[in-house]
Amino acid sequence: MRALVQRVARASVTVDGAVTGAIGPGLCVLVGVTHADGPDTARTLAEKVWHLRVFPDATGAMNLPVAEVGGSVLVISQFTLYGDTTRGRRPSWGAAARPEHAAPLVDAFVGALRDRGATVATGVFGADMQVDLVNDGPVTLLLEA
Repeated sequence: MRALVQRVARASVTVDGAVTGAIGPGLCVLVGVTHADGPDTARTLAEKVWHLRVFPDATGAMNLPVAEVGGSVLVISQFTLYGDTTRGRRPSWGAAARPEHAAPLVDAFVGALRDRGATVATGVFGADMQVDLVNDGPVTLLLEA
């Protein structure tokens, strides 16, 4: 699994003109799933995200995780994180898991975050989504599990 994690001042996702998830300060996490991923991978990635130290402490150093600053997490499924552009200009999606494999693992990732105490908002798996966010910093990291 891959997660593109952005520290945000706020973020929301809209599907068919309706907001399906919105947060204030916290993390916007785009999650991609590949074929070899399983429930343990989802839990490991959730642990990494929950404890990722990207928020400023009293000295201004990025030293605190979302768990300690009271932030929320917006999770959006993103199969294009496994797009391969090594050959040509059109991405290959062969490494991205099929929806029947990926959807339960995105749900498991969300559940694992909630089990740790996170307030989580989500997009809609497989939908055409519009994401609106204010990247704070900017801080953007790619995590893999």
